[in-house]
Amino acid sequence: MFQRLREDINSVFDRDPAARNFLEVLTNYPGLHALLLHRCGHWLWKKNFKWLARTLSTFSRWLTGIEIHPGATIGRRFFIDHGMGVVIGETAQVGDNVTLYQGVTLGGTSWNKGKRHPTLEDGVIVGAGAKILGPFTVGAGAKIGSNAVVTKEVPAGATVVGIPGKIVKRAAPDMEEALDIDPARREAICQKFGFDAYGVSQDMPDPVARSMQAMLDHMHAVDERIERMCSTLRKLDANYRDGQLPALRDEDFADILDENDTGCPGLGHTAQERSSPSPESSTTRNS
Repeated sequence: MFQRLREDINSVFDRDPAARNFLEVLTNYPGLHALLLHRCGHWLWKKNFKWLARTLSTFSRWLTGIEIHPGATIGRRFFIDHGMGVVIGETAQVGDNVTLYQGVTLGGTSWNKGKRHPTLEDGVIVGAGAKILGPFTVGAGAKIGSNAVVTKEVPAGATVVGIPGKIVKRAAPDMEEALDIDPARREAICQKFGFDAYGVSQDMPDPVARSMQAMLDHMHAVDERIERMCSTLRKLDANYRDGQLPALRDEDFADILDENDTGCPGLGHTAQERSSPSPESSTTRNS
């Protein structure tokens, strides 16, 4: 028992630079208090003293602000930093060297009995306010960003952010095919379509921006291929004349822009109405 206590306290020193000495950690870290009380409650739960285990869990929540169901399985060197608002459900399983921050929920999405809560493998880090909901596994060494909502399995070593959670980094990332693309021309396509894809770095973990960049790169490749086809046709037939693409006019998108301005289809003003004053407004000005 004392060896496990020493392990738990040493894990605090390893992961919290604010920890100064043994006595301070033992007396002032609610995450450690909640863990010690949970170990007692879990032992009572396994011995079928259910009511006493739940009562101890309730006392722990009142004392620390951390709610851990006595049925949850917690591994070694588990650390909850700050801790307020952490909730861990009955069938949750937490491996060794796992770190949680304040406001984390390991919850369920079903009212059926059985496995309802997530399994966190060794070395997982869950940021403040994150919600992991459902009976799936978060792989070893994965990182869950603050305030993320995760409802699907996470592979080992991945980083997940956003609502709903999206994987932005893997331990072994997929190999990307190198594209022969002129950066200046790609930037011109971005300007043409009004998308500032390079306001952020390509190394930034933004899955939406990355998807848009892939679409623009594909359009770039298609554009170049069409130009080569037209050039070949001109060589084969001197009479071939490639026409210009039709211009994009603001009038063609007036109704769509109108709906975006008002938020309701058909309730905004048309381009002609916006350009000409209404009779009421002219009457008001004359008066």
